[in-house]
Amino acid sequence: MSETGLDIDEQLKLARAQMYEGRFEAALGSATAILQSASENIDALYMKAVCQRYLGDHDKALATIDQLKSLSPDFGRAHQEEGHIFKAKGDNEAALAAYRRACQCNPVLQASWKAQADILEAWGRRDAAMEMRGQEQRIAALPKPLVAISHLLHEGKLIKAENACRHFLQNNPHHVEAMRLLAEIGSRLGILEDADFLLESALEFEPDNVQVRIDYIQTLRKRQKFAEALQQSEILYRRDSANPVFQSLYAIESMQTGNYEQALDLFDKVLEKLPQDPVTLTSRGHALKTFGRHEEAVLSYQNAIKSDPGHGDAYYGLANLKTYRFSDDELRLMEIQEQANRLSYQNRIHICFALGKAYEDRKDYDTSFGHYERGNELKRVQSRYDADQMTAELKSQITACTPALFEKQSGKGCDAPDPIFILGLPRAGSTLLEQILASHSQIDGTLELPNILSLAHRLRRQKQASNDSLYPEVLHDLDADQLRTMGEEFIESTRIHRQGASFFIDKMPNNFRHIGLIKLILPNAKIIDARREPMACCFSGFKQLFAEGQEFTYGLNEIGRYYSDYVELMDHWDTVLPGAVLRVQHEDVLDDLDGQVRRMLDYLGLPFEQACIDFHRTKRAVRTASSEQVRQPITKASVDLWRHYQSHLQPLKNALGSKILEPQQ
Repeated sequence: MSETGLDIDEQLKLARAQMYEGRFEAALGSATAILQSASENIDALYMKAVCQRYLGDHDKALATIDQLKSLSPDFGRAHQEEGHIFKAKGDNEAALAAYRRACQCNPVLQASWKAQADILEAWGRRDAAMEMRGQEQRIAALPKPLVAISHLLHEGKLIKAENACRHFLQNNPHHVEAMRLLAEIGSRLGILEDADFLLESALEFEPDNVQVRIDYIQTLRKRQKFAEALQQSEILYRRDSANPVFQSLYAIESMQTGNYEQALDLFDKVLEKLPQDPVTLTSRGHALKTFGRHEEAVLSYQNAIKSDPGHGDAYYGLANLKTYRFSDDELRLMEIQEQANRLSYQNRIHICFALGKAYEDRKDYDTSFGHYERGNELKRVQSRYDADQMTAELKSQITACTPALFEKQSGKGCDAPDPIFILGLPRAGSTLLEQILASHSQIDGTLELPNILSLAHRLRRQKQASNDSLYPEVLHDLDADQLRTMGEEFIESTRIHRQGASFFIDKMPNNFRHIGLIKLILPNAKIIDARREPMACCFSGFKQLFAEGQEFTYGLNEIGRYYSDYVELMDHWDTVLPGAVLRVQHEDVLDDLDGQVRRMLDYLGLPFEQACIDFHRTKRAVRTASSEQVRQPITKASVDLWRHYQSHLQPLKNALGSKILEPQQ
């Protein structure tokens, strides 16, 4: 309670009423009073900035907005208010950039679309202004409850958004826009199966709804249902093969299914219509990198930067090649962009990580760490990762997956010997092991497949009639038919990624959390734990910006705790499933490649092949951050890189504790 006797919600309601009545000094006083006891209250900060603008104190309003954006970088109304402030100051160029960021964060901010149209019309750019007007009119035509739900969604209030959307659909069960919204909410909550079903149903009602089909394609891609996503993107492409949006979607899905020639041809068609489009040039660079065409990838990324010096994804594309070295001019340009106020939040993250790599290559390790730390801080603000929750989740595996479980369920599941799981932590050398083994004539390399994680998620959400507990406890209650069916589904659903070899690799690192489930549904599967020295592994993860997931890496304490929990769980699997997991130490592979290759092939029951030693000559698509490194012979260049950053890594050492093992001298 405040001195007025009102709780925070009542104080916010009062401040909002004062603001709507035009009593801005009173509203500013109320918002300021709230912030004295709740300094990070987003709504109070927003109202404070609005009041400061209306009272003509633009510089203070911008300072308040900066504070608000640091706490909630994707809060669209903060960027919109920044646009209003710049517009009031007469800086229409800065205002336009802010309004664009607002619409990227929250595409139903009608005022931001209108403001962009007004500015563009004043500049004589009528075609662009008409596009903005179209968006403004689209929002105006939406039912007001759906606009409110969209605001909740884009402000991260997902549970409120879900409840409101479900309520709306109860009264409007076939409303396609509501179904699309609920699917997006589900996708953000990680419930991709529900999103998939909703969008498929929405398409049945409105098969010509382009936005629904695009959302459906993106959801299918997230589920790694690449064949279905390709089919859906082809429908759009056949509908209008000259449309650059449809060409780009078809290119991306072609790339995901391994047809890089078609993808690159489609990207070139997009660039014929949209010359020097930075997004297309960057996507093309990603495709060329994955396909092993290094020099062409570099050129495509560089052209994207020439077109848009603030396009962070292109800078990080170059940095993520691992072998690229930034020039002095590129370094200065990144610094200028990062320090300016024109970047979107995501572009700033990309550039921070790229700057970290650029200074690392110049051996300026203190400056490098500063940029890595800044990038991680920005990512952490976006993240919903909870280290305590993850520890509890991993401990639940230890509690549930007992010797009694494996004794009870012995002899069940699907007996296919095909899968080889390489798991552990990212940046632990798993891509190297995959490249080595995928060079064998009897083994296909695939992807980091999501199938096991999706199955675990499904089990977690479904209660069993005989038991109210959820996954992993429910593993005790699955019968032989269920276990066999789950194993068979895994084999069938992953077949699209295979090239016809007898065995295939699933390289999803997070599968270490579910080894119990794997061995129950696929008792003959082979499992390799890719292990790397703790400090080297954790710091390598900390300085890597992942495309998605792996949120535990965006903090030294967080990744140290995760590594410690991982080792504890792997020790448990060794105890309850003796001999089931082969541990391969990254440093041992670097010291004795021949010996470790033979050791892995012996474990897999396969004959030795020299191609595994000559792995860097194998031509195949590699879709991880290590793609360029595994196309080179073995090197120890980065083994002790973390030692150059030691003065900054005490939080990591504290989190690892006894898990730190100094390498033998």
